[in-house]
Amino acid sequence: MIRVHFGQALRDLTGGQANVEVEASTVRELFRTLDTRFPGIGERLEHGTSVAVNGEIIADAIFESLPADAEVHFLPTLAGG
Repeated sequence: MIRVHFGQALRDLTGGQANVEVEASTVRELFRTLDTRFPGIGERLEHGTSVAVNGEIIADAIFESLPADAEVHFLPTLAGG
């Protein structure tokens, strides 16, 4: 099972839940699974969040495979100037 942690910015879409466990083998599948469970979250995850898998922020995470016991955190994408 993948353990997913949601920051405060996403909890409006999760009914206030901070953590869930789901089955997924890739980040893309994880987004789809979460969007089925929490309609509308998939769009926000794909556009505006960074993904950390087991403590490592992953660039282009949509293409990443997930270990069976992964811990995933979604973080707001920061913009600088």
